[in-house]
Amino acid sequence: MAPEPPLLTMSGITKSFPGVRALDGVDLEVQAGEVHCLLGQNGAGKSTLIKVLAGAHQPDGGAITWRGDPVQLSSPITAMRLGIATIYQELDLVEGLSVAENVFLGHEPTSAGFVVRTREARTEAAALLKRLGHPEIDPARAVGELSAAHQQIVSMARALSHDVRLIVMDEPSAALDPDEVDNLFRIVDGLTADGVAVIYISHRLEEIRRIGDRVTVLKDGRAVAVGLPAKSTPTRDVVALMTGRNVEYVFPERPAPGARDAAEPVLKVEGLYREGEFAPVDLELRPGEIVGLAGLVGSGRSEILETVYGARRPTGGRVLVDGTPLRPGSVRAAVAAGIGLAPEERKAQALLLTESVTRNVSVSSLSRFARAGWLDRTAERKAARAATRELSLRPDNPDAAVRTLSGGNQQKAVLARWLLRGCRVLLLDEPTRGVDVGARAELYAVIRRLADEGLAVLLVSSEVPEVLGLADRVLVLREGRVVHTADARELDEHRVLDLVMEGSPTT
Repeated sequence: MAPEPPLLTMSGITKSFPGVRALDGVDLEVQAGEVHCLLGQNGAGKSTLIKVLAGAHQPDGGAITWRGDPVQLSSPITAMRLGIATIYQELDLVEGLSVAENVFLGHEPTSAGFVVRTREARTEAAALLKRLGHPEIDPARAVGELSAAHQQIVSMARALSHDVRLIVMDEPSAALDPDEVDNLFRIVDGLTADGVAVIYISHRLEEIRRIGDRVTVLKDGRAVAVGLPAKSTPTRDVVALMTGRNVEYVFPERPAPGARDAAEPVLKVEGLYREGEFAPVDLELRPGEIVGLAGLVGSGRSEILETVYGARRPTGGRVLVDGTPLRPGSVRAAVAAGIGLAPEERKAQALLLTESVTRNVSVSSLSRFARAGWLDRTAERKAARAATRELSLRPDNPDAAVRTLSGGNQQKAVLARWLLRGCRVLLLDEPTRGVDVGARAELYAVIRRLADEGLAVLLVSSEVPEVLGLADRVLVLREGRVVHTADARELDEHRVLDLVMEGSPTT
C-alpha cells in the first residue's frame, strides 16, 4: 500500500505587505497525529503563516495541499470546513455571550433553520468541556466572567465542535499555571491519539521538548529548518537557528552586596493584605534592588503588585514610599509617589494599541508638556524618543503605532513610559510573557541596568528561572501566603517548586 500523504503541505509560501516581505518561500509539512512546533522570534513570520493557513491572509505565491489534494484557503470558513481550526493568542471570544453560545457561534444547533436549540447547545458544550478536562465550566455562564485559562478552554471546545483534523495553538500556555499546562498537554495527547494534528507555537523551549514531535524554525520570513526532531535537537542549536547567533539563557551579573543593602528602603509594605486574596505581607525594597515574587498563578503575586500600585484597595496594612504612607487604593497617589506598573496583560491593561509610540510613552507625563492649555507635541515627541532610545526600542520611529511593534518592543514602550515619568519603584508583572528568546535577553539587561542606576524593582514571573536569575531576593508565595524569603543565590528551581507546592509559612 502507498504511504499516506502528509495531512498538510505548504510549499514555497510567500506573502508581502507594503514595505515588508513577511514570508519568503516558506515550507511546512504536518503529519496526522503529530505535534509540529513552529518556532521563531517575533517578526519571523509565524503569525502571517498561520493566518495564511487559517484563510485570513491570501498568499502571493506557493501551494497548499490538504490530505494530498491542492486547496485554496480563500477564507476562515473554507479552512474550518476542511477541518483546520486556529486558536489565537488573543482569544476571539464574545465576552457577553455564554460559553455554549461561543462554542457553537456560527453553527448553532437549530430547529426549522432559525430557532436555536439552547438546551442541546449547552449539553453538547458540556460534553466538549468534559472531554477537555474542565467539567466545572458552566455552559450557561458568560465567557467574560471566566478566567483567562478557562476562556482558552472554551476556545478549544469551539475548535472541537467542528470536525477538526488540525488545530493551530498560538502561545496556548502563556496565561496558564503549571497545573493548567499539564492539563493542556493531556488534551494535546488525547487529540493526537485520535489522529488530530497540532501546530504548537510557543516561546518556551522546554515545552517544545516536552510536547513536540518535530520543529520548523522561521527567521526573517524564511524556514531555516524544517521538521527537526523536537526532543533530540539541542536547545542551543534551536536558539541559534531562531536568532542567527548563539544566545544562552544568561542573566546579567548581579552587583555585589554593599552600599545597596545599607541604603534606606524606598518602598515598605507593612501587613498589607486583601481578604480572600492574600494574607498579610511585609517587604522592603531598596534603591537598586530587584525583589522577586515566585508562586503559581492564583497565589496572590499579581494581586500584591496591583494593591501596592493602588489598583486594588487593601483590607488592611499600608504601603510607604520614603517613610510616607500612601492613600490606600489610589493609583494617582502611587504614581505621584514614584511607583510605576508594567502589568501582566500589557496589550489590554497598559498600551493604547492604535496610538503612536510617542503617546504611549508620554501618556503618564502629559502635564510636563502642557503650555498655556496646549500640548507641546514637539517637546512630547523629543522626550519620548529619548526614553525609547535609552532602551534601544526598535524600530526607532516615535510615530509608529505601538500595535505594530513586537512583544519585546511593546514591553520596552511600557518601561519607557515609567522612565520618562521618573519613577523610583517599578512593579513588573510577567515582563517577558510572549517575548522571544533574543528580546528576552535584551529585557533582562534593561531591567538590571535600570536597577543598577538606582531603580527599585518588584518582579513577578511564572518562570522560576527568571525570578532566580534576575532577583536579588525572593519571596515565595503559596495560596496567598509568603512561605519563604531568601537571597536568590540560596535557592534553586527545585527548592522553589517544593515550597510552592508544599511549603509552610516561615516563622
